[in-house]
Amino acid sequence: MAKRRTKRGELRTELTGDYDVLICGASFAGLAVARELAGVTRADGSPARVLMLDRYEIGERQTSACGIPTSWLEALDLMGSHRQSFSELVVTTPHGTSRWPLPWTFSTFDYPELCELLFAQGDCEFETAKVDGRSGDTVHTDRGDLSAPLIVDALGWRRMLARGGPAAAGFQPPDAPLSRGLEVHPHGQGSDLAIWIDREIVPAGYGWSFPAGKELRIGVGSFDPRFHVKDNTVKLAEDLGSEPVRYQGNWIPHKLRPAVEDGVFFAGDSAGHCLPLTAEGIRTAFYFGIACGRELRKAVTGECTRDDALGRYGAFSDSHEWKYRWILRAQHAVPKVWPRVLHRVVGTMERRRLVEWSFGHYLRIAPPEFAGPAPAPQVRRGAGAGGRAAA
Repeated sequence: MAKRRTKRGELRTELTGDYDVLICGASFAGLAVARELAGVTRADGSPARVLMLDRYEIGERQTSACGIPTSWLEALDLMGSHRQSFSELVVTTPHGTSRWPLPWTFSTFDYPELCELLFAQGDCEFETAKVDGRSGDTVHTDRGDLSAPLIVDALGWRRMLARGGPAAAGFQPPDAPLSRGLEVHPHGQGSDLAIWIDREIVPAGYGWSFPAGKELRIGVGSFDPRFHVKDNTVKLAEDLGSEPVRYQGNWIPHKLRPAVEDGVFFAGDSAGHCLPLTAEGIRTAFYFGIACGRELRKAVTGECTRDDALGRYGAFSDSHEWKYRWILRAQHAVPKVWPRVLHRVVGTMERRRLVEWSFGHYLRIAPPEFAGPAPAPQVRRGAGAGGRAAA
């Protein structure tokens, strides 16, 4: 379990001040937003003030199995975090195993290294602080209040900066559209990117094993948030000959939510950008975070108003709603399919033409070429440097 490293004692100075942009959340979506704001200047040519806040240090708290199409690591110049690539997906049901030949490779990566590399592409200031809520253009933290006309919520599914906060949204498990995921990280090596669709492991969901160099990431995800997955995760790890150690888990949203609300930009899990069925949320966090950052950049430079930026970004996110809706229907359908029929369906995906067609469309939901080259920062940082906000 990650240990919170918010500053304490004499280092815990009060945070205050006005910024051009506040990015709340320093994981995949927040870092992608910051990347697009590198070197941004105001309409008068002066450097814009951009501050990123997170409860944890950059790359401190991993919350996923950290797998992504390799092309996204390449597009964002993040191959330095790469651990292992796979050209096949091994899918096991109670009635057999199929090997799907992927039309593109899928890779696992090291979370701290990726975050540091992506953070180094920007030049925003950064501070550790717990975000407690918002009043208008002011964000409340456990170290003081900060203000900005442009605010991003990339804090996760709780949607902390929504009007009235999480409680007002009424979006809490087990009633909210959230999946439950838990994994362990034993030391070891493997060659197969593998998933198990087996109701003895989880009635609605799947188990997985993602090798990542010298460790394995073995877990269970349940589409039903009422189903507890710890015992099943332990059993899967032990069945695979691994020790269930180094736990990490999280709630995973599986329904798209408004990407703008009350003047705030939402990206990543706070907007439900994680894909249903597969629970793949990293490349979509990059994708929508980049789109959000580009609109913010135009608003900072004076190319458009805040309302224009909100409108375009909201419309961009909404335009993907039908894709999410269809994938969610598949998520609802899979647990209802008779296991023998499901196994036959799984087997059809061994046909190269079919897997190329389906996975090609799947990748197009958030294509890597959307990333484009990173804007040039005012001052290029080395990984791990991290600018700090003036107290």
